[in-house]
Amino acid sequence: MSLLKINNLQVHYPIRGGFFRTVVDYVKAVDGVSFELQQGETYGLVGESGCGKTTTGRAIIGLNRVTGGELLFEGKNLARQSRSARRNHVKDIQMIFQDPYASLNARKNVLSIIAEPLRNFERLSPYEELKKVQALVERVGLSPEAIYKYPHQFSGGQRQRIGIARALSLNPKLIIADEPVSALDVSVQAQVLNFMQEIQKEFNLTYLFISHDLGIVKHICDRIGIMYRGRFVEEGTVNDIYNNPQHLYTKRLMAAIPEMDPDKRLEKRYLRQMIHEAYRTEYDRFFNKDGRVFDLKKVSTTHSVALQ
Repeated sequence: MSLLKINNLQVHYPIRGGFFRTVVDYVKAVDGVSFELQQGETYGLVGESGCGKTTTGRAIIGLNRVTGGELLFEGKNLARQSRSARRNHVKDIQMIFQDPYASLNARKNVLSIIAEPLRNFERLSPYEELKKVQALVERVGLSPEAIYKYPHQFSGGQRQRIGIARALSLNPKLIIADEPVSALDVSVQAQVLNFMQEIQKEFNLTYLFISHDLGIVKHICDRIGIMYRGRFVEEGTVNDIYNNPQHLYTKRLMAAIPEMDPDKRLEKRYLRQMIHEAYRTEYDRFFNKDGRVFDLKKVSTTHSVALQ
């Protein structure tokens, strides 16, 4: 059984207008997304800003209200559970947020930040709480004395490690990592990513890795779902997506990856020209008259593409 199975997930926001503020339309941030996560794997959600990938992650953890569809975590539909019933599963799903500068409370020290989830779900004595937080802080590569410091006293990479320690505090089964390294320097990104892979093996974690950086996704993910306008345009293994992209939008994302080699940059330039021409001649194969993405269709056992 899959750890997480999402069926036709929808997150719509009402648009209100007129004197009585009646609903006139909806913003379909997520509009019929389906995928599965197996225990221990890293699944990448990729797409441009505004495609719905972060909304999907926030809906899974309960920060965004689900309009329709199913969120099956270990076989139980979280989308239809009450807040009190869902609380029992919240500790098994944790999130690492994008901005390490904004996701930590500047008025609290590290001890209070990491201990907050423990205080919500576990009954520990002050001594037990202190020892557990110190162990977590040491595990993410910080000194035990760091628990008495405040977020502004750390670098961006260290703050993100504190966020990771907070996510690990309840021994979760699934971690949703929302652009966890996008706000960090390139030299620090590799350190954080390598550390995430290290603790994944140690704690048998499953990652939903949300990113717009295809280079990072290739490094850390097992399977990838490409999102566009709240829907999937392509899904497959890393090999399927990078070596055999089928959808025009996926090809455009691949062509946008920077290249240092001058010869490869020239190849990318010709590829972008070909994709631009394909949008004019083959548009109907990939998008309907309203610009909406078609449903996914299998092209191999591991590869699906949204085609007419």
